[in-house]
Amino acid sequence: MKILILGGTVFVGKHLVESALARGHEITLFNRGKHNGDLFPQVEKLRGDRDGGLDALRGRRWDAVIDPSGYVPRLVGDSVRLLKDHVDHYTFISSISVYPEIADMNLNEADPVATLPEDVDPKTEEITGGSYGPLKALCEAVVEAEMPGRALNIRPGLIVGPDDPTDRFTYYPVRIAAGGDVLMPGDPPGRLTQIIDVRDLAEWTIRMVEGKATGIYNATGPDYPLTWQGVAEACLRASGSNANIVWVSESFLEEKEVAPWSELPLWLPGDMLVNVQKAINAGLTFRSLEETARAILAWHQSRPADSIRFSFKKEREADILRDWRQKNS
Repeated sequence: MKILILGGTVFVGKHLVESALARGHEITLFNRGKHNGDLFPQVEKLRGDRDGGLDALRGRRWDAVIDPSGYVPRLVGDSVRLLKDHVDHYTFISSISVYPEIADMNLNEADPVATLPEDVDPKTEEITGGSYGPLKALCEAVVEAEMPGRALNIRPGLIVGPDDPTDRFTYYPVRIAAGGDVLMPGDPPGRLTQIIDVRDLAEWTIRMVEGKATGIYNATGPDYPLTWQGVAEACLRASGSNANIVWVSESFLEEKEVAPWSELPLWLPGDMLVNVQKAINAGLTFRSLEETARAILAWHQSRPADSIRFSFKKEREADILRDWRQKNS
């Protein structure tokens, strides 16, 4: 297939390209050339900007488009309207953040999505914590409206693995590998969480594109209930660390004003439970979390120190652990 990828050089886009090339597809990338421009010298590269700079796409034809870089409905609409008569299929990479709440619910694709507050303009360029999900939902709607019956909207959960620039999961295998007392949220540690390895997401997405699948699919994982205990154990096995895992209750973390997700990565009070059976039925598979953690640790060794963005600092961790022990002594 001839596949156009909007972006294609950062994290999800990069792994989509790698998976598509491995399966023998002819790839064209469209982006501004500002990130990792030397990647994939064997593929065609078109330069432009999604905001008013789409001319390089005009007059061309592809079998399919994958859009992992769209956040603003106006810009996604510009792309899909320009391409809809020149492609057979459009895949939009959305997010489970389209749901108003993802804790303590067995959400499926038929559940309602979040809407923007009345005082937020849907044409806004500013993506905030409160607008990200609703804007993604509006992007999905634009794609489906412009290409009915030819659109695939994929809603991943937290995407993890090598090349992740956010460090939202990388923190845990790296921190546990470093040893010592490691704070983990949960008392008991049986709370559920969900992640998906970027390589699993990319490989499955390419297979879905090949089959011209349509509709909406939640795509997080794994295919078993993943507890925080399971996260810790996988990271311990992957690193061979002798770290001491200290389970700190969610109520104590809240008392200490630890910010869920943005400060302590991955953690949201309550269980994270999004139903992904539809995607599993469509062939989504998952490598082991231990394998993911090992790949993250190997990639982490090659990173420049100034690129690491761990939001939960060692000093903050130490202070909370000290106070936790004093409370429970």
